[in-house]
Amino acid sequence: MLDINLIRENPKLVQKAAKDKNVEINVENILEIDKKHKKLSIAVQKLREERNILTSSMKGKPTPEQIKKGKELKEKLEKEESELKKTWDDLKEKLYQIPNIAKTDVKVGRDESANEVIRKHKTPTKFSFTPKDHLDIGEALDIIDVKSAAKVSGSRFGYLKNEGALLEFALIQLALEVLTKEGFIPIVPPVLINKEITQGLGYWQGKGNEDYYYLSDPDEKKEMYLVGTAEHSIVPIHKDEVLDVKEMPKRYVGFSSAFRREAGTYGKDTRGILRVHQFDKVEMVSFTTEENDDKEHDYLLNLEEKLFQLLDIPYQVVKMCTGDLGFPIARKFDIEAWMPGQNKYREITSASTATDFQSRRLNIKYIKDQKSNLKEYVHILNGTAFAIGRTIISILENYQKEDGSILIPKILQKYLNFEKISPKKI
Repeated sequence: MLDINLIRENPKLVQKAAKDKNVEINVENILEIDKKHKKLSIAVQKLREERNILTSSMKGKPTPEQIKKGKELKEKLEKEESELKKTWDDLKEKLYQIPNIAKTDVKVGRDESANEVIRKHKTPTKFSFTPKDHLDIGEALDIIDVKSAAKVSGSRFGYLKNEGALLEFALIQLALEVLTKEGFIPIVPPVLINKEITQGLGYWQGKGNEDYYYLSDPDEKKEMYLVGTAEHSIVPIHKDEVLDVKEMPKRYVGFSSAFRREAGTYGKDTRGILRVHQFDKVEMVSFTTEENDDKEHDYLLNLEEKLFQLLDIPYQVVKMCTGDLGFPIARKFDIEAWMPGQNKYREITSASTATDFQSRRLNIKYIKDQKSNLKEYVHILNGTAFAIGRTIISILENYQKEDGSILIPKILQKYLNFEKISPKKI
């Protein structure tokens, strides 16, 4: 949620920022509702003061005039309070439809075609033979099984088996080892979140809601969503809390399964485990101050690059334009790994800042000044350490050998009892 004062003082900026994200809003209408809300708030406050004065003036048995006046005030106050609540609900709904404003250094663009490649690491892997894609490799080595998964769960699911399953755990260990040494707090979060939490995160407004799995529990009268990433249940861990600035930046590294319907993408990237409904991720979340937001964003991106440099995978860093930013996101970088089997770079991690957009909705603050007890909303950032499935794809395709085997990146060998995965002998 944006600061209402920002909207009042910079309506044109807010209107343009939404348009740059391809989101339609009517700031004039929002400000009209805001004025009505302010007027009603003042009226309600005056009525409450009148009632308090009347109550304090009563000594002993109230007079008929006082009783009449008290009844009139009560009825009028109830009416105004009801109208105030309706107006606030309307205003809040409108405010929730406003996306976060992109940072000033973000390029204005309609879609991913305007994204910028800002640097590359290593040249794309070359082979003396025609490289296979991850599914051909995985099925031949009996480490990926989508056919059995289709029988059990339907399309866009897969089993990781044998060395493939062990490779996942090795990647998790690597990420946890690197990040806990950096001071990240390891956490395994819930994968179900309440509906009101989704509203606080801001991914379910404007666009994106159709991608997430919705569940209801009629017995408990609950509406819940399955998380699309560990970040969705880590960010709200400090809801309604005031953090100690001395502990900031407060960083978490979480591991969980994630779930996405991938609505609207049928027919796209359906082969193998690139775009599936269930996948595992190691995710970073950071709570910091406004002054350190940019520095923290660079830090998370550098950690992501470090992890892929340890794996020795060619990649490029891409900066998203406004039209390719998520609803709550102010700036985002993607790392795209080279996929020889597809002969192209594909998104494999992202690092984003939501500034104070989510913390305003979730009421997460810190004390900026101890003497005055001044509180500010924290800035919240997130970054993918490893999207496990896509990372495994990049390893299989970049480390494949002509005989069908796969070499294991050196950094992972210490977590495994093998240095390569070879075709099974029949």
